[in-house]
Amino acid sequence: MASGYRNGVHKGGSVKVDRPFSAPPSSLRPSSSFKSHRPPPPAVRRSSPSSLGGASAKYDDSVSGRVRVAVRLRPRNDEELEADADFADCVELQPELKRLKLRKNNWDSDTYEFDEVLTEFASQKRVYEVVAKPVVESVLDGYNGTVMAYGQTGTGKTHTLGRLGDEDTSARGIMVRAMEDIIADITPETDSISVSYLQIYMETIQDLLNPANNNIAIVEDPKTGDVSLPGASLAEIRDQQSFMELLRLGEAHRFAANTKMNTESSRSHAILMVHVKKSVLGAEAAFSYENDNPYQSVNNFKPPVIRTGKLFLVDLAGSERIHKSGSEGHTLEEAKSINLSLSALGKCINALAENSAHVPVRDSKLTRLLRDSFGGTARTSLIVTIGPSPRHRAETASTILFGQRAMKVENMLKIKEEFDFKSLSRRLDIQLDKLIAENERQQKAFEDEIERINLEAQSRISEAERKFADALERERVNCQMDYMESIKKLEEKWVLNQEKHGKNGFTNGSYSGEVHVGAVNEESEVKMLLQNEMNLRKAAEEEINILRNQLSDSMPSEAGGDVDVVKLQRLLDDEVHQKKRLEEEVMVLRSQLSQLTFEADQNGRLARGKSGNSFTGVDPPSHPRHSPVKDAVNGHMASITNLHEQVGLQKIFSLLESEDPNVRIHAVKVVANLAAEEGNQQRIVEAGGLTSLLMLLRSLEDETVRRVAAGAIANLAMNEANQEFIMAEGGIKLLAMTAADAEDPQTLRMVAGAIANLCGNDKLQMRLRSEGGIKALLQMVRCRHPDVLSQVARGIANFAKCESRVSTHGTKNGRSILIEDGALPWIVQNSNNEASLIRRHTELALCHLAQHEVNAKDMISGGALWELVRISRDCSREDIKALARRTMTSSPTFYAELRRLRIDL
Repeated sequence: MASGYRNGVHKGGSVKVDRPFSAPPSSLRPSSSFKSHRPPPPAVRRSSPSSLGGASAKYDDSVSGRVRVAVRLRPRNDEELEADADFADCVELQPELKRLKLRKNNWDSDTYEFDEVLTEFASQKRVYEVVAKPVVESVLDGYNGTVMAYGQTGTGKTHTLGRLGDEDTSARGIMVRAMEDIIADITPETDSISVSYLQIYMETIQDLLNPANNNIAIVEDPKTGDVSLPGASLAEIRDQQSFMELLRLGEAHRFAANTKMNTESSRSHAILMVHVKKSVLGAEAAFSYENDNPYQSVNNFKPPVIRTGKLFLVDLAGSERIHKSGSEGHTLEEAKSINLSLSALGKCINALAENSAHVPVRDSKLTRLLRDSFGGTARTSLIVTIGPSPRHRAETASTILFGQRAMKVENMLKIKEEFDFKSLSRRLDIQLDKLIAENERQQKAFEDEIERINLEAQSRISEAERKFADALERERVNCQMDYMESIKKLEEKWVLNQEKHGKNGFTNGSYSGEVHVGAVNEESEVKMLLQNEMNLRKAAEEEINILRNQLSDSMPSEAGGDVDVVKLQRLLDDEVHQKKRLEEEVMVLRSQLSQLTFEADQNGRLARGKSGNSFTGVDPPSHPRHSPVKDAVNGHMASITNLHEQVGLQKIFSLLESEDPNVRIHAVKVVANLAAEEGNQQRIVEAGGLTSLLMLLRSLEDETVRRVAAGAIANLAMNEANQEFIMAEGGIKLLAMTAADAEDPQTLRMVAGAIANLCGNDKLQMRLRSEGGIKALLQMVRCRHPDVLSQVARGIANFAKCESRVSTHGTKNGRSILIEDGALPWIVQNSNNEASLIRRHTELALCHLAQHEVNAKDMISGGALWELVRISRDCSREDIKALARRTMTSSPTFYAELRRLRIDL
């Protein structure tokens, strides 16, 4: 299997760069403007909780910075989805707690803590922000930084670090995003960026930008110990497009090959070196000029500081095992070279983690180049990539332990700065010219403003004078008219008075008396009318008051009744919500109590087994940290692996029938530990161990024996050849009886796991139903423990998948056995469960049931169609989402119902 350049460029070809390579200038060019959108950073950036440091330092001071490690899980590929469909992933992530669980078997796992845990759904943007962005910010502040990807081949290191994202910008890797942030943060007039792109292939350093330069020497400064590569090409970067062209050129020359583990496996370590020179105080001066008095800013000018940072982005070649990758010939030699260099890196990490006096950095060129990244002055962030498949558990465990050891390495961060007085002089000259021009502009603007104000004042005065004259004239005319009207009225009154006194006078006393009497009568009549009107008004007011009092007396009772009803309704609603919440809390507390009881029981028996019995085969509980008891158990389990060679399986099986309960318990634990190893399962079955385990379920009532025996049977049931033997021995009836009698969640989990493994066999479906296996699986949901429910959901999904398969082949035509046994309501209810494992298995079960047309009407009446629509839109798994959409569109019954409901997929 021959290796060649990535993207099809043949080995030995030479490609020229569009622009000449040039080193960055020794001095900065003068700047006419400064950035003001971002305040200048202090001597050390204050890091966020996700950043790499936590201390501050002044110029030339050192601070401590531990290597930060994040772990990223790759989603299952098509091969793993097909091969491991019936088995759980060996990795369980707890991102909210930043923990990772690595499963050993069905009931045991190891827990590890990292600085960040990234699930298979983590976006490229989030990976960059939590892993690389703090390092990039440190480089912009004058520190050296390193971002490195480590892991098994095919787990996504190049995807995480070097993905270009030409078609989809959201898929861009750390290299592209880091350069975007660097370019956005610098000022082109004063700062500079230059890059080198190298690969370490077969212990030789080659230039990916100039393939003719294929044996670059490493030079170390005898005084400072700094490592440099003077023979490497150095390209100056001005914009993002030129950087993308350099990346494409380098990727075309990188060695890659097709192996069984990866269709395009990297056969070399790729290293992108980014050199950043940045002027710091220039940005501060520009900011001060734009916001404060420019004359004052000149007096506060200080010599600009140039900070030089170097960023290493390292995409390591993947570690691989020869018998898994299928490497041969030249590819085999490449794999040996890769594993040797990674082994040398691991030795250095171990020496630094253990504070060893000697660190073997000279064992490989990779460790010589990275001597500043581990134990040096650089801020380092490591991302380890792992896969979910249980077939590669050993490689996954090795990768996780490498990350754990790297977290113990401490670096002493050191900033690199220097003053640039020439740049300050040029900047002051430019600033002086700006101030002179600004002064002249302000003077002219001031004169223009004075002229404008004068013209505006004269215009306002003229307008005011005109308005005052018009108002004065209108007022004069109005006064004259009022005066003439008053004179006229007085003349008319005088004429009337003259006529009245001239005709009558006061001599006619009778007439005068009559007038007086009439006036008095008229006055009395008016008074009476006024008194009547007052009485009517008073009576109306009294009646209104009476009505108001009656209304006020009646309203409180009615309103009070409404208020009481509303209050009563609210109290009832609160009582219902409170009851529901308490029921949920009781369920959670019961689950936690069961788990704690199980762990306490295991710890107590472990201690008793260690004190006096040589057959202590307990399952050690998982702890985040190692303890002396756990180390003893691990060593004891290692000795159990070859126990059948020393004692003999028949002797161990004979102890299962011992009358001593302690001997019987320890014997069944030994058999369970042996059954956890795939290589021992065939020997156990051939020696009659499966029959002995089934006899324990039939004859004994000890909870511990039943739990461990059920777990051993679950392990043996993973083998298809053993499944038929279990059914022939009546194992499904015994498991169903155990499920009906047991109350312990861990026992039910083991029984459910064994039945779930049997549900994945096409040949055993009818016997599973006839012997009570499906009924027992559905009855175990009474426990409500998440682990038990996840195993039940997995069994239902396996059974539905087998039914779909036999229906497709035409060997089964009737309704689903699951629907006939009443499993559909539980599947629909838990298809949107908060637990990811339960939700994933129930979603798969719904999709498989929907593939058989005869189940469509029952699923529509049972509400499954709405869950299928939700899965096709909101499911986190793209394969399940596509399966749900394809199933609904291919079924005539579902399609007609969707059209009737006017639902578009």
